[in-house]
Amino acid sequence: MTPLLQVRDLAKFYGARRGCEDVGFDLWPGEVMGIVGESGSGKSTLLSCLAGHLLPDRGEVIFDTQLHGPRDTLSMSEPERRMLMRTDWAFVHQHARDGLRMGVSAGGNVGERLMAVGARHYGDIREQAVDWLGRVEIAADRVDDKPWAFSGGMQQRLQIARNLVTGPRLVFMDEPTGGLDVSVQARLLDLMRGLVREMGLSAIIVTHDLAVVRLLADRLMVMKDGRVVEQGLTDQVLDDPQHGYTQLLVSSVLQV
Repeated sequence: MTPLLQVRDLAKFYGARRGCEDVGFDLWPGEVMGIVGESGSGKSTLLSCLAGHLLPDRGEVIFDTQLHGPRDTLSMSEPERRMLMRTDWAFVHQHARDGLRMGVSAGGNVGERLMAVGARHYGDIREQAVDWLGRVEIAADRVDDKPWAFSGGMQQRLQIARNLVTGPRLVFMDEPTGGLDVSVQARLLDLMRGLVREMGLSAIIVTHDLAVVRLLADRLMVMKDGRVVEQGLTDQVLDDPQHGYTQLLVSSVLQV
């Protein structure tokens, strides 16, 4: 079986400061990878490079495309990359407002992604939008409401619906539960876990919250100062951390 994503020798610098360096891993179909580390560890820079939001200084990000097999996304043309981001890839922002059109209805937010891949029949688009709102636990009678009228947790669920409606194979998530109340986080995590398993999604999740990766991630990478200091199966890394920095991360959670 071919990895869905192959990352080789990825590096990004901001002048003399290292964003990330020497990062490499394989992500397999249906696998969820968690990336953890404190602020400034390089995890968000890495995610931005993987998702095409930042151009790395070196390295390869090879995705197993449906039509042409493994392709280095960094050498794709801009139209190819945009189409990839509308179809096989999705990005869930920490702040839902960054991933939504706040002046467009909830149904319109979901429908826009369908239209971006060629859907044109209004009735079908609205039906799929209502279906997806239901799947993320938003009532059908809110389909015409604007996102600004929703709570933070509902906005995040709407962003997830907007991203998943086209059936992507790889989802990037940047602190998807950040800034939400604990009770809202738990509900959102349960929803995300169900959708990931139901759809067979691969995902890369950046978070500082070890409880999030414990629940969602199959494998875990720990970053410090732009480098991966430890990686392995999530339970193995969290239950028996080998690197001193990982041990500090885990013990700091246990002491809370």
